[in-house]
Order: sequence, then C-alpha cells, then structure tokens
Amino acid sequence: MDQLLRVMNFNVSRDGFGAGENQSLERPFGHADPGTMFAWAGATASWPNRTDPGGTRGLDDYFTRDFANNIGAEIMGRNKFGPQRGPWQDLDWQGWWGDEPPFHTPVFVMTHHLRPSFTLSDTTFHFVDADPAAVLARARDAAEGKDVRLGGGAATIREFLDADLVDTLHVAVSDSVELGSGSRLWESPDELLDRFHLEVVPSPSGVRHHLFWRK
Repeated sequence: MDQLLRVMNFNVSRDGFGAGENQSLERPFGHADPGTMFAWAGATASWPNRTDPGGTRGLDDYFTRDFANNIGAEIMGRNKFGPQRGPWQDLDWQGWWGDEPPFHTPVFVMTHHLRPSFTLSDTTFHFVDADPAAVLARARDAAEGKDVRLGGGAATIREFLDADLVDTLHVAVSDSVELGSGSRLWESPDELLDRFHLEVVPSPSGVRHHLFWRK
C-alpha cells in the first residue's frame, strides 16, 4: 500500500495565513493568537493537553483524535521547530515542546544549517538540508510503512505542493481570524483545484474544514 504524505489539522486564518509576523520565542505564531486560531481543537475531548474532563465531541473531535492515526514520521520547516534564524546559536534549546513532544515519531526538520540529531522521549529530531523529494524519501523510510505527516509551516507545505508531493490535506479555516500578513498558505483554496478534489465541511465551532485529495 502507498505511503501517503498528509497535511493534517493545519490551521489558517480567513485570509489564508498559517502564522503571523514577528515570530519569537515567546510568540511562536508571531502576531497571531494561537488560543483563537486553535480554539476549535483545544475545546475537544481529544485535545492532548486537556487538563480537565469533558470537551466537545463530533467533527472537530474526530480530526483532533485522528492526528496521529497511521503516522510514522513528520516533516516540518525550521520555523515550526523554533524562532532561530541562520546558524544555530543555542544547541541546548530543543524546540517549543519541552521534554515530551507531541509527535511520537521521527521528525525531519528542513534547514540549511545542520545540527546533530537528538531524542526527547519517543521523538527523534533529524535536521536535513535537501530538496522535498529527498526529505520525503528519508521520512518514508523512517515511517516503516506508515504515512508521513507534513506539519508545516505554510511555506514548507507550499514547497511540497509545488513539487507535487502532497496526497491529502486537511486545512481548518478560522473564519473569525484575519491576520493581514505573515506566512501564507493560499490566497484562495481554489488555487489547489487543478490537482485536488475539495470538500468543505462547516463545524459548529465556526471553522470550516477543507478536505483535499488528489484527482
């Protein structure tokens, strides 16, 4: 069976931005408020960081619960891993996620500035300087037959889309959020309709789930 490259639960604003400007250690999403952008997922019963019982069920919960289903590796851009630019200045800093990252698989971080791999809990981060097809080949090998998740950010997803390597996308559009600038996934989802089928499913939470699969 083919190993799919899947974009899962990627969130964008109404005007198509996955993150705002001026990313920093304190603000991973720049001027975007992740509490608003990801409110739909954080309210679900399956949100992994939930500290209290309860939470919503239904469509949003299904997507939140499905995030790790049949995923054997993740690919991300350097700006998803952290805010540093250029040569690494602090190798002691190991990402936003603390000692137990949420990936539970090998993660391949695309960067022009290499650093040694390291492992936190059950997640090993590898730093790779290669084109999308070569990185995907490594990730598929590490996934041991399971699918590969393309985690973002928006520029990295566009890079893989431009290389025609993405098989399915799930993009949640937060209609209540308009960013105006930042890291943009699209001007309009119609940009992808030459290669993908699209179904849009509205949720009671106010987001619209955009489901793309190859024609």
